[in-house]
Amino acid sequence: MKTYLLLSSFLLSFRSLLSQPNCNVFLWEGDSAQYQACKLLEDHLSKHYQFSREFHKLLDSAIQICPHFAFAYREKAAPYVKTGNFIEWKKNIDLAVKYDTLSFLPVRASLRYKFFADYLGAIQDIELLEKKIKNDIGYTSNGTYHLTVIKALCYKQIGQVSKAIQILESFVQRKNYMTGQYDYLHLGVMYLNVQNINKAEKYLLLQNKHYEIAESNFYLAQIYKNCGQIDVMNTYKQKAIQLYKKNQRMNDNYNHLIDQMDERQINQL
Repeated sequence: MKTYLLLSSFLLSFRSLLSQPNCNVFLWEGDSAQYQACKLLEDHLSKHYQFSREFHKLLDSAIQICPHFAFAYREKAAPYVKTGNFIEWKKNIDLAVKYDTLSFLPVRASLRYKFFADYLGAIQDIELLEKKIKNDIGYTSNGTYHLTVIKALCYKQIGQVSKAIQILESFVQRKNYMTGQYDYLHLGVMYLNVQNINKAEKYLLLQNKHYEIAESNFYLAQIYKNCGQIDVMNTYKQKAIQLYKKNQRMNDNYNHLIDQMDERQINQL
């Protein structure tokens, strides 16, 4: 839990990097057009509702000043992803990636995975990022997952569970690994999917050790049910119900996470 709290503090800082850029940087680099476009948004963008005509007109004005201002395209893309308009989102986020690849490729990969189930596209983006960045490729745009974890989850979703396990297990065994919120849970469930009960139990117990949630107890209960250990199963099942009611469970404001359970599924064990 301590590791997770430290990670959360880091990710709050990381997310701030994706906010309005420092316009002075463009001025120092001698890019006066990008500086002017940036200042226009810095002074006026927060005044407009993201889904309003005025919001998009302002962004279009910034792009007219500087057609290579990546941040403006990212902002234009944002409302479309929230309304499920993949075509318009993709058109704008592609331009953001074109003009500032390292900043916005992680965003595109994250949202391809999260909102559009474009697992192959997300894998392609992450593998491209791995080629461009020799060190740590970083986290998703909302900070929940490291992009390597997303890569593993994408492989799981396209049916390549063994490859997903290889990627995720190598990641959590790194010397400088910082425990993610749900990493051990996902790895435990992957092992459960391939009937490796010992490894599944190991990682689900590690999830409980670092950040206990209803789902980790649910899957542990499932393991013991399959092994015929009904008393142990009931212990974990009751713990899962208690944690679920306390809202100590997988959660995302926008979508249902992979391996997330609801109370009905827990009660049906």
